[in-house]
Amino acid sequence: MTSPSALIAAVAATLLALPAHADGPYRNPDNKSVYDAGEGTYNVPYKKPTVAEITSALDRIRGYMEATTPTKVVHKDTGVQITDFSKPVADAILEPSSAEWHIQAYEMGIVHSGLIKAAAITGDSKYTAMTTRHLQFMQEKLPYFKAQEEQFHLKRANSFTRFIEPRSLDDAGSMCAALIRARFAKIGPDMSPFIDVCSNWVAKKQFRLKDGTLARERPQAVSLWADDMYMGVMPLGEIGHLTGKREYYDDAVKNVLQMTGYMFNPQNNLYTHGWNANNPDAPRFYWARANGWAVLTMSDLLDVLPKDHPGYPKVLAQLRLTLRGVAEQQSGSGLWHQMIDRHDSYLETSASAMFTYVIAHAINEGWISPATYGSIAQAGWIGLQTRINPRGQVEGICVGTTFASDHIYYYNRPTSVDALHGYGPTLLAGAEMIKLLNNPKIDIQVKLRTYHYVPKDAGATNYSHE
Repeated sequence: MTSPSALIAAVAATLLALPAHADGPYRNPDNKSVYDAGEGTYNVPYKKPTVAEITSALDRIRGYMEATTPTKVVHKDTGVQITDFSKPVADAILEPSSAEWHIQAYEMGIVHSGLIKAAAITGDSKYTAMTTRHLQFMQEKLPYFKAQEEQFHLKRANSFTRFIEPRSLDDAGSMCAALIRARFAKIGPDMSPFIDVCSNWVAKKQFRLKDGTLARERPQAVSLWADDMYMGVMPLGEIGHLTGKREYYDDAVKNVLQMTGYMFNPQNNLYTHGWNANNPDAPRFYWARANGWAVLTMSDLLDVLPKDHPGYPKVLAQLRLTLRGVAEQQSGSGLWHQMIDRHDSYLETSASAMFTYVIAHAINEGWISPATYGSIAQAGWIGLQTRINPRGQVEGICVGTTFASDHIYYYNRPTSVDALHGYGPTLLAGAEMIKLLNNPKIDIQVKLRTYHYVPKDAGATNYSHE
């Protein structure tokens, strides 16, 4: 029989034989005691990023987007470019990108928002050259594709169908918000005809629940998607910003709060992907990008919502609550999982970029504590930068995903560098991290082998919980 002292000695020997820290290829170069046994190693480059490094990453993404988003009209079957626009032909389409991106898709709206943000923060107008090119092309070719539709009645086969006859929030919402932001930034031509069509759809034609909540009729007969907090709320907020009419702000706030009532779980502070009116007690599935859309919506709405609006403190309180839930799910690589609460699901880029951007932005705006969240934002960017390859492609992005009712579907959604959903959020995240690193109200200190975002004065901690 083994004596107690012998057993203790054996356990101690086993523990001493275990690695003292996680085994990874990186050490923290900011730690002066880098070879101290207590330092540990990391599976990602654990260090404070530099503005130059982030700018280089943003430039690669910008360059890739520039090279893969043509603005040409071609014959559908032959790919031959059309140069005579005096008379429409039935097979005229926008030239597809090599990644099969459409320049009017909702994901492109986020790309333009990211480019506009990057230009504003860096002061470099090269970031909006692509936005200017796209908007100029759309303005010039709208009459041609309208004439094509009048003559040939192509419906969804018309390349400009999203603005000639929108049918969903995906058609109208994100691009509408981006076009209004471009107007405020004085980028590109006058896009009023496009803004009028998409804003009219969101505000007056989109299907809603009886209580006014923006809803869908697919794939379930009557359903809500957390994605539509962005696709619906943000154009409403930006229309309010553009027109100054309170009714749009009211509608935007109402939808945030009512969608939250249907889809937010206060037990884990996360949003389920969707809610089905015909099965309201169905199991909940916490898809990461759905939560990304939710926090991005609240952050963007607070940017334009008048501070004296009665909904402002309510939206801010909900954003803070959700960011707490999101932050608690961050992985050891800085990224977040595809199913945010299921850590055996893969690490996904687009949601991680949304979370990183919103946390960094909320710090910069004084909505949350830099001491609490600064290193979380930094860790998010550390993970994201490992997903930006030398060509400027963003890897690990989940492809388009419907509101589903089983984990097998969500766990096995493919990832692709051709999924546009992650490019705009990554641009936003990088730009906001540059602003955070340069924030004059925050001192970033390296102590005890980690990072501390220390407020320099009371102005940096204006995040009271009124």
